[in-house]
Amino acid sequence: MLVHIVMFKFKEENKKANIIQAKQMLENLMGAVPSLRSIDVGVNFIEADRAMDLSLIAVFEGKEGLDAYDMHPEHQKVVAFIKSVVEYSKAVDYNKM
Repeated sequence: MLVHIVMFKFKEENKKANIIQAKQMLENLMGAVPSLRSIDVGVNFIEADRAMDLSLIAVFEGKEGLDAYDMHPEHQKVVAFIKSVVEYSKAVDYNKM
């Protein structure tokens, strides 16, 4: 199993609405992207300098599944929206034994 984690820091303009929209769009990928085994999307509620605004944890069978997800048209729509409303993101991918 491959675990894909991404954390996002959103721009201040329309921040709350954009976080809600991004969360919904990400959750809607479940069932739309065949290689996606599970997805958990969470909104941060603690204000801190090091805090990110939104996180996702997605699980795939392996790297091929992650690659298919990355290129899937529905995921690309989400990526386009998120890129327009975030300052930056951080990601980590690892194999879970």
